[in-house]
Amino acid sequence: MNHATLKRRLVLLTTALAAIYAATPVLLFAQSSSSKDAPKPKPNTDSATQNASDQPMWDPLRAERDLQVGQFYLHKGDLDAAIDRFQDAAKAKPGYAIPFRFLGEAQEKKGLKRDAIQSYTRYLDLYPQAEDKSKIEKKIEKLRSEVAKSKKKS
Repeated sequence: MNHATLKRRLVLLTTALAAIYAATPVLLFAQSSSSKDAPKPKPNTDSATQNASDQPMWDPLRAERDLQVGQFYLHKGDLDAAIDRFQDAAKAKPGYAIPFRFLGEAQEKKGLKRDAIQSYTRYLDLYPQAEDKSKIEKKIEKLRSEVAKSKKKS
């Protein structure tokens, strides 16, 4: 292509983009005025109160952030907040094993033995070559025996 052809195409492209840009507010206004009867979503002023449905399902960066914050809460002793964060991390990055390990640990500390067994088992299902596999298997067996003992007492 020669210089004149490139210049002509650039002018056409710029003109087309300018026309699209100029028409955009009109199109948005026409769309919003035609749907006057439709309920308008409420603005979310507090990002901390967003529902899980507002969050994207696959968000590895959010999963890492939730994992870090969950670990902070776990070490601080706020087990409910840690559990919530680890569950959020598992939802944000399905198939990611690490949140289930920490989730199991938090649930075990809180006394949620059945939930901890499920979380630890899920961790090993997702990460069968885990370095701490034998340690987690021992925890699962210990928790299962404790659950069995509590069934016998009641």
